[in-house]
Amino acid sequence: MGESEVNGSKISGKSNMIQLESITKIYRLGTVDVTALDGVDLEVSKGDFIAIMGPSGSGKSTLMNVIGCLDALTTGTYFLEGKEVSSLGDSALARIRNRQIGFVFQTYNLLPRLTALQNVELPLIYGGTKDRRRRSMEALEQVGLVDRASHKPAELSGGQQQRVGIARALVTNPAILLADEPTGNLDSRSSSEIMELIETLNHNSDLTVVLVTHEGDIAARAGRTITLVDGKITADTKYPDSARAI
Repeated sequence: MGESEVNGSKISGKSNMIQLESITKIYRLGTVDVTALDGVDLEVSKGDFIAIMGPSGSGKSTLMNVIGCLDALTTGTYFLEGKEVSSLGDSALARIRNRQIGFVFQTYNLLPRLTALQNVELPLIYGGTKDRRRRSMEALEQVGLVDRASHKPAELSGGQQQRVGIARALVTNPAILLADEPTGNLDSRSSSEIMELIETLNHNSDLTVVLVTHEGDIAARAGRTITLVDGKITADTKYPDSARAI
C-alpha cells in the first residue's frame, strides 16, 4: 500500500504501531559528524514485545529516543499508529509523549520528595487530567504497590521503585511502553520480577513494548530481538512463544 495525506499529514497505508523508513540520525560533534543510526527500517505491530540489543555505541539509545519522539531525525520517516510524526513540531510531539508513550528508565527517575502516588500522578498533572488520584491508584494496583502508595522512593527497594516507574508510565494508558535498561540497576530476583510484570502487561493487553537491554537473558523474554551494530540493524530474530525464556 502507499500513503495518503489528511490535513497535510501523511498517513501510512500499513497498520503497524511503529514504522520507521530509512531512518538516519547524525550528531555534529565539533567538526565531526557521528552517524548514530544509518538507514534503519523497522516495523512493529500492535501488541508486539521487542528487545533492542547491541554493543555500547551501536545506536540502541538513539533508536529508543527516535521511537519515543525525543530525538529529531536527520533523514527518513517515522509513522506512529499510521500517522507521520517525524515532521511534527515540539508541542505536538510533547502531546504524543504524554498521551501515547510511557517511559521506563534504568535509574527510575522518581522525585525523592514525592510519595509513590504523587510520582505516578506527575504525567497526569502535566497533561491537565482530572481524577488523577483514582487513575494513579489503579496504576499502582497494576504493579502490586497499592500498599506503598504513601511511601517515598528512599523507603522502597530498587524493584519497588521500578514498579512505581512502570505505574507512572502506565497511568496515561499509552499505546507503547518504552523501557530503557529497566533491569540494569536490579539484582537477579528483582530483574526477573520486573520482566514478569512487563510480560504480563504485554500479554494481557494490546500494549506494545520496546525494551533496550544488553543482557541476553532479558532479551530472550521478548518475542523478537533487534540487534544493532554501528547504527544498522544486523539481525531481526522472532521467537515462537514456546522458545521464549521463562
